[in-house]
Amino acid sequence: MKAFVGKIKYCVSTVCAILFLGYLSSFGAETYRYVVAQDGSGDFVSIQKAIDACKAYPDQRITILVKNGTYREKIQVPACNRMLSIVGEEVTKTMIIWDDYFGKIDRGRNSTFYTYTLQVLADEFYMENITVENSAGPVGQAVALDVQSDKSVFRNCRFLGNQDTVYAAGLFSRQYFENCYIEGTTDFIFGEATVLFEACTLHCKANSYITAASTTGGKPFGFVFLNCKVTATSGVDTVYLGRPWRKFAKVAYICCELGAFIRPEGWDNWSNSENEKTALFSEFQNKGVGATIKKRVSWSKQLSATDAKNYVAEKIFAPFAWEEAGKNSWYLLCHKQ
Repeated sequence: MKAFVGKIKYCVSTVCAILFLGYLSSFGAETYRYVVAQDGSGDFVSIQKAIDACKAYPDQRITILVKNGTYREKIQVPACNRMLSIVGEEVTKTMIIWDDYFGKIDRGRNSTFYTYTLQVLADEFYMENITVENSAGPVGQAVALDVQSDKSVFRNCRFLGNQDTVYAAGLFSRQYFENCYIEGTTDFIFGEATVLFEACTLHCKANSYITAASTTGGKPFGFVFLNCKVTATSGVDTVYLGRPWRKFAKVAYICCELGAFIRPEGWDNWSNSENEKTALFSEFQNKGVGATIKKRVSWSKQLSATDAKNYVAEKIFAPFAWEEAGKNSWYLLCHKQ
């Protein structure tokens, strides 16, 4: 009997050991790279399905490689999918498209915030070589990108839409856009996040306003555009650099190229003179016909060279800047011009 019990204990121990080793093997084989391809040659044919397969709160970065194709999806990157990179094959051929808009969503006064094509809630997100489009057309508020996360980077991407194309949100969020193309009509870059746009193209498709910042009180920076180019569709001739969605709005254009379609006064107070006391709209060494400051509103600010030195990534994103954001060479290049 003792021998029989001993054999049972030995078998149980052996089975437990095998199961434990199997668990360790499975844990060690965690996937950190997926491929999405519409022709079935990758791991998934849907970007959202690939995101859903990613490990929550991973211990290292996970990368999703997206092959060329038009992905008709409404996509969300939830908060648990931090340290996620989505990298497209070619920016003009790797496209995410959806067509929700305010009237279609019909969820009351806040319907705008449900119209996104891509919503990013996860910190330390990275995207490259992807086009994100809200294809609803000029039908009111229709967000292409809704990014609410901290330390998010968008490099060589395109964001296409009309009103409210890019919603840069998050009370304490910091985001970086480099070499991106953003188009729209009214308030097509809006929100309360601290955002650095470097070497980006902003394309105005209608006579309206480029930015509608809602920077919260106490923040030293809101939207900062460095070495950007502002262009417009033919026939557009009345564009404002921005207006304050909320009273502490902060927007700065540094060494940017501004076309003749920019209004001489530059900025609008959103029909509320009280905003002039609290909003901070700044410029420094911009160029082009639209950069003429002679008729700028008196309550906007022309930065001094000393002030402008603060507009570098490590200061904009202080106290916790991150490696992927900013080249920090812009000031020397601009100041010598």
